[in-house]
Amino acid sequence: MNSNTNSFKIDNDEIRATISIEVQVKVMYDAAKKVIDEGIFRSRVVKYKLQKYINSENIYERVYALNKVVSNGKGLKEIPNEKNLLLAIEETSRYLSEEVARRYVQNNIEKDVEQLLIERQEKYMDEVRMGIIKKKKGPENARTLKKYADLETLDTKSLSKDVLSILRPQSFDEIVGQERAIKALISKIATPYPQNIILYGPPGVGKTTAARLALEECKKLKFTPFEEDSKFIEVDGTTLRWDPREITNPLLGSVHDPIYQGSRRDLAETGIPEPKPGLVTDAHGGVLFIDEIGELDQTLQNKLLKVLEDKRVEFSSSYYDPDDDTVPAYIKYLFDKGAPADFVLIGATTRSPGEMSPALRSRCTAVYFEPLNKAHIENIVENAAERLKVTLDDGVAELISRYTIEGRKAVNILADAYGNALYNNDDKEEVEITLENVKEVISIGRMVPYEKNESMEQKEVGEINGLGVSGYMGSALKIEATTFEAKKEGTGSIRFNDTAGSMAKDSVFNAAAVIRKVTDIDIKNYDIHVNVVGGGNIDGPSAGAAITVCIISALLNKPLRQDIAITGEISLKGKVKPVGGIFEKIYGARRKGIKTVIVPKDNEKEIPTGLDDIEVLTVSTIEELMELVF
Repeated sequence: MNSNTNSFKIDNDEIRATISIEVQVKVMYDAAKKVIDEGIFRSRVVKYKLQKYINSENIYERVYALNKVVSNGKGLKEIPNEKNLLLAIEETSRYLSEEVARRYVQNNIEKDVEQLLIERQEKYMDEVRMGIIKKKKGPENARTLKKYADLETLDTKSLSKDVLSILRPQSFDEIVGQERAIKALISKIATPYPQNIILYGPPGVGKTTAARLALEECKKLKFTPFEEDSKFIEVDGTTLRWDPREITNPLLGSVHDPIYQGSRRDLAETGIPEPKPGLVTDAHGGVLFIDEIGELDQTLQNKLLKVLEDKRVEFSSSYYDPDDDTVPAYIKYLFDKGAPADFVLIGATTRSPGEMSPALRSRCTAVYFEPLNKAHIENIVENAAERLKVTLDDGVAELISRYTIEGRKAVNILADAYGNALYNNDDKEEVEITLENVKEVISIGRMVPYEKNESMEQKEVGEINGLGVSGYMGSALKIEATTFEAKKEGTGSIRFNDTAGSMAKDSVFNAAAVIRKVTDIDIKNYDIHVNVVGGGNIDGPSAGAAITVCIISALLNKPLRQDIAITGEISLKGKVKPVGGIFEKIYGARRKGIKTVIVPKDNEKEIPTGLDDIEVLTVSTIEELMELVF
């Protein structure tokens, strides 16, 4: 249909125009049903008496009805005809557009109103809560809430991880030099019947990490009692302070009495004591690891042993009334049955077994961690460098290994050198730790070499290497002797530095008797001075053999080999008697770079197996020893 004519022609154009109007009216009708609420739509149809027009077959009547509905009676006054049908449709479309716009604005306003109501409701609920708290004289006020908010703000900030946590071994393969100890540890807990264990060894060799990894390994095995949620509870024995009156006991648990210690308010008001389970209950079904267990109070150790036997912790209180119906079920359970505490105890200590409680030792199997040698320290440093993604200058790992025998301290030195290298990096992408970085750290830390490397090629008169032990660390001690003819025969004397210990002096006197037997020299005609270089305190009996050959060398002016270290007690008859600490002494000699160690024949079974960098010889008499050292 042409917009400039008001008549219809019965031809193709007229058919197309009729179809177009039908479509327009249908679209507007559908839109009106969506925009105008169904109830409102029906009420307007009834109000304006449009029932017979709204669904009429006549297009003019339908347009009229639709116009009246969308305009709410303001539109057409009569049914349109052929001349004004298009104008009626256009007017209806305009009213419909206004209704759509009105509905859009109305929806937005309703959303804003709804949001405002929600905010006001939340604010009102907060005010109600605060009113309730204030009525109950609760602990919260503006100042405490501000402090709480400050803590939450602080908690959102964090620095990077501690370097030690980043460099801590993540698997058994990364724990260097402890293959035998790890195998022993796993074999004792990776069974259906795991044992309680004490880990002996020097500090910084991986005892704590090995225990933690051992539990994770056991969780993977079906035949162990450990489950996926088994806990590893770690605590330091030096920090486990407790009160003999049982006011507090973080390890075993304690009872908070309503008057004496102060139980929870609702319990205190009714006079009910409240038991507080300790770490042994937290570790139920898992592992309780106590570092430095040797520092634990002796009484607390005995209490812990009782828990290990009973696998429960008992609580008692004079305030507890088992017939009181107001006692909560969990409190009644704890007093009547105790708290479960079935766990595996793993303790770690740097003390020797002899310094530990015999009762504790009898209930725990022992695993010994070995001291680290220079090669182990170098390996640890190189592994740590890979984790830090830095390169090491030639000799860095070897230099660090000279200043420590602890893996943890080696990592600390490397971390300090890493920080020094970053500070002097000049924005280079790749960080390289140089010898100068390490030397600066060593200088600032005032570190001294753990062992001084000395030439062992030449022989020396009156000098020999003895072996000593301190805790789990063995070390090579330089012993020297010098002799002078006495001014008068028979007036000679023997001097020995006092710091070496009284038993070491006894060894010198035993040596004097043996020397006369072996050399036929009367030492009363000589002034003899024996010295332990550095003034270290030594185990006197174990230095007897070394002191004897040292004095003999000085008397005969006969040089001794310097690549040998000796340990063994000397008897008055010249026998080389067994001593303790063979394992540690051999490791101390290895670290010094000594190639041969001589030990008593009776200590032969204590020699470590698998040694490929040092030779261990055994002797029974002073004569056999002299054949090897001269």
